[in-house]
Amino acid sequence: MLNGKTFLGIIPARGGSKRLPGKNVLDLCGKPLIAWTIEEGLNSKYIDKVVVSSDDDVILEISKKFEAETMKRPDEFASDTASTFDVIKHTISNLERYDYIVLLQPTSPLRNEKHINEAIELLENKNADAIISVCEMEHSPLWSNTLNEGLSMQDFLRKEVLNKRSQDLEKYYRLNGAIYICKTTKLLEEKSFFLKENIYAYKMDRKSSIDIDEEIDFKIVKFIKCT
Repeated sequence: MLNGKTFLGIIPARGGSKRLPGKNVLDLCGKPLIAWTIEEGLNSKYIDKVVVSSDDDVILEISKKFEAETMKRPDEFASDTASTFDVIKHTISNLERYDYIVLLQPTSPLRNEKHINEAIELLENKNADAIISVCEMEHSPLWSNTLNEGLSMQDFLRKEVLNKRSQDLEKYYRLNGAIYICKTTKLLEEKSFFLKENIYAYKMDRKSSIDIDEEIDFKIVKFIKCT
């Protein structure tokens, strides 16, 4: 709670993963991957409750062991086509109402309680309805383009970008998937964390922003956390 406003932390964790099977329960430095997010959510001085939503009994049992509340997700909200909003709506419809939802994905184990607290404090300081975490892009999108079947690079870069050093290019930021915060009424109204207005970015460093999608991501995180 912060200044009378309540915060519900939701960790969505499906059992299936095509690119990295069973990733949410993979051992990371002696603990299942999901445990790192549960602990940081519980450690936050502002989050009032942490709930794990999953279709997988193993994930739910592990989550209980690490002191999160759990909610079994129906099959219709566990498919590849189910949206994050569907999962959030199902979760909050079965709980008492909180003023804000804090979505914490378990695939961001380098995001910690400090990041969570700072994002919530930014929400308060800006009097915002939503906060979403971002990080600076590794490579400027100004150096990117599509390629045709013939692989021609004619006009691949815009003229104003040619011969410019990377440090001279404008900074771009991307979503890092670590933290999404939204006023509950606004989230239900717009069915998205990306509100039309009164939404701000919380900037994180690139290392803390690593999102585990494939095996190489897991190996990088394991090296950082375990050494």
